[in-house]
Order: sequence, then structure tokens, then C-alpha cells
Amino acid sequence: MDLKVERPRLPNKILALFPIVLLLVMMISNYIFEFGADPHIPVVIAGAAAMIVGKLCGWSYKDLLAGALDAVSMSLEAIIIILFVGCLIGSFEYAGTIPAVVYYGLKIITPAMFLPLACILCAIVGIALGSAWTVTATLGIAFMAMGATMGIHPGLVAGMILSGACCGDKFSPLSDSTNLAAGAAQTGLFDHVRAMISTTFPSLIIAIIIYTFLSLKHNTGYDPTVANELSNAILNQYQYMSPILLVPMILIVVVAVLRVPAIPAVLLIASVGCLFAAVFQGADFADCISMLHYGYKAETGNELADKLMNRGGMDAMLWTNNLVIVAVAFGGILHKIGAVEALLGDMIKKVKTPFQLVVVTIITGLFCITTMCDQYLGLIIPSSMYKEKYDELGLSRNMLSRTLEDGGTLWSPLVPWSSCGAYHSSILGVSTLSYLPFCFMNIINPIYAIITASMGVNIFYADGTYTNILRKLKKGRVAEAPEEAHKMAVTALEELRKMGKAPSL
Repeated sequence: MDLKVERPRLPNKILALFPIVLLLVMMISNYIFEFGADPHIPVVIAGAAAMIVGKLCGWSYKDLLAGALDAVSMSLEAIIIILFVGCLIGSFEYAGTIPAVVYYGLKIITPAMFLPLACILCAIVGIALGSAWTVTATLGIAFMAMGATMGIHPGLVAGMILSGACCGDKFSPLSDSTNLAAGAAQTGLFDHVRAMISTTFPSLIIAIIIYTFLSLKHNTGYDPTVANELSNAILNQYQYMSPILLVPMILIVVVAVLRVPAIPAVLLIASVGCLFAAVFQGADFADCISMLHYGYKAETGNELADKLMNRGGMDAMLWTNNLVIVAVAFGGILHKIGAVEALLGDMIKKVKTPFQLVVVTIITGLFCITTMCDQYLGLIIPSSMYKEKYDELGLSRNMLSRTLEDGGTLWSPLVPWSSCGAYHSSILGVSTLSYLPFCFMNIINPIYAIITASMGVNIFYADGTYTNILRKLKKGRVAEAPEEAHKMAVTALEELRKMGKAPSL
């Protein structure tokens, strides 16, 4: 059979679906029948299937390989950061910083308010850091141990941590995904953050209310014995236990405020952790090298304490990084062959209203992350497909950027074979499917965005006007956009208002 085609073409829907369905069948079968297989090889097999489809559509092997490598190159900084986060965790464990958070947290936070307070703290720190990954690797580990002493389901605790951390990441002007969403939509960073308040903040409030209810409900059977045993194990393991050990955690926020780039920031904080380990716990140079590479090792006799402390190290991050590399490469191949355009491109022709456009954008983002395993592609691809449609409907570009994150950023940690899902599951020690039902913020946000859009609420127009929660049109600030696109959007909005298809002041 001659596989050569002179000009590459989009695959038909059957061919476009083949590698995606193959991956989903393998992954779902693994979870149902418990084969015990990690997702790495299924993703590699699906990637090979995607390359065969690309070859059938006229792409050369060289072009397909370039698509995979370009995607990996785009995520290379994240891959390096994952390795260095392992070093940070190891140094924080040896220094006693993460155990100190648990030790003093158990004395301050009551079980009745643990879930909502911890969620708020994760969100605040997430805004300061601009990284849900760092929140998970520091506060997340500590809160998982605290939740275990209170007898709270680990999936619920992990879901709470990710709800707060991802919300903070989404709001933060320091976040890579926040900057990418604004850049992909070609709007201002703070215009984008301002637009997100309309959907993200109410979703967080709803999630916190649910966590408060669950905390109060759970409080009836709290037994402090487990917490006391964990606290004693921490005290016996470390030479020195004092609030001063929390300083490296505070330094994370300081570095974020100073806007130090991610890689040097993580390395600097890991170095401070090593310094604290040497000064307060008696670690020598060899211990520091070992903790950075292999993590901290403890044998306290307390299973929960050992689980809390035996963490970190660059070596521990290799499983996650291997998955990130193959998953992102798979997404790059799908992007190269145009699988998403082939499957979802026709939907845009049927879009006539802002509500329909919001739904299509969110669905495309969810689809890209689920099938391409990478949140960056979940932001970039829908933007490239639909930004002109937002202009045609007279909508602002920060409404596009907001919708990209509503359907993209928050969904990524919920996909087991995505880079984010693999990372958070590995760090928190909880399977993705176990914490997925409890990531209320991540689940509520896209639903809230769709429901309010269907009601004509939270619609941002190109001239700066927007509809508030009461569906009243209010004057606001004009969001940044390319000059020609902005003129086109304003003109389209005027025409729609003349026809009565858009609200007027």
C-alpha cells in the first residue's frame, strides 16, 4: 500500500478518533480490570497510532517527529522544574519545614474548620506563588498528613488542596498558564485576571461552603490519638523543632513577590532548606547531596510519620517526568496532524450566540487536555480556532482568555494521564480518580461559566461593557486586543445591537 500523499490533509473523523479512542480504551481497561500498568506505555502506543494516521494523511515521519519534539520543547521548562521541586521537597523534609507545618497546624487548625481553612490557605499561597505544583509539594504534603490524623478520606483532602492551589494558580499574574491564556487570546494580563473574577471567585466560594459543610459533618468522630502519635514521632525524629523552621515556607512567598523566575527560585529555596537542615538538624554536605538526589529517609516506627517524611529528591520525580515527556509528545503529534480541527472544527460554523461560543470553547479545552495530555495545548488550540469568532460576536478578548482557563487550566489535574494529573497524584500519594470527585472548584468553575453564559450573565463585550449578575449591562474597562481585531469586534457589536441581538446601555 502506498502511504505517500503529495499534500498533507486533515484526517477524517474516524482516523482522528483512532489514536484517541485507543488510548482511552487502554487507560479505562487498566482502571477497571486493574492490570497494574502505568500510563506511560499506553500513551506511547497511542502516539505510534497517531503517527500512522499522520502518515496516511501525507505527513512525513520527520514532520511528525518535529511536532512531538516541538511540544516537548515547549514543556521543557516545566520538566526541569519538576526535577528541582523534588530537590526542594527533600531539603524541606530534612530541615523539618514540612513536618513543622503539620506539627503546628495540628495544634492550631481544628477538625471542624480544617477543609475550608486549608483550602483558603492553598488559594492564597497559590496566588503568591503562581504555581499549583509548588503548593502541592509543600502545603499539600503537610495537609495530607493532617487530614490522615483526622480520619478524613485522602481523596477529599487531596481534592481540597487542588481546589485551592489551582484557583490560586489561575488567579496569579505570576502563573505560566495565566500568562499563556492572556497571550494566546492577545489581551492584557490584568484584563484577563479581572475577567476571571466573574466566574472563578464565585466558584471558589461555593467550593469553600461545601468543604465547610463536610468538615462540620466529619467533626463528630475526631480521635486525637493519631494526631498525638504523629506529633510525638515528629518531635523524636528531629533534633530541633521550632516555628523558625517555617521560615523557608515564608521565603517561597517572598521569592514570588520579588518575581524571581521559577527555576532559580526553586533552587534558591531548596538551598535554604539545605542550610536549615545543616544548622538545625546537623546535616553535613554529603547529607545535603543525598537529600537533593534521593530525598529524606526516616524510620520513626510510625507509619503515618514515615509516609510524611520519606519524600522528595530528584530521583523521585523521574516517573512523573517520563510520563510528561511521552504524553506531551503524543499531544504534539495530534496537534500536528490536525486531529482536533478534524473533530471539532465544524462546531464553530453553528455558533450564533455568546453562550454557544463559551460552551464550544470549554468543550474544546477539555477535549484537548484529555486527549493531548497537556494543559498548554488546551489553552493554545481553542484560542487559535475561535478568537476570530469572539470578534465576530462583538466579544472582548479577555472573555476568550477567561473561558480558556475555565475549560483548560482547572481540568488538567483531573486527567490521570496528563502531565498535571500525573504530577499531583504522585506528590499527594492519591490516585487521580480518587480525588477527582472532591475537586469541587475544578468541577464547579466550567459549569458555573456555562450556566451564567446561558443566562446572559458575565458576558464581556469589546467596547468594555459587560453584563453583571443581574443581567444588567454596565460600563467597564476596554480590554486590550490587537488593533484590527478590536475594530472588527466593536463594529460587529454595533451591528448586533442595531439588530437587537446584543444588549445596549
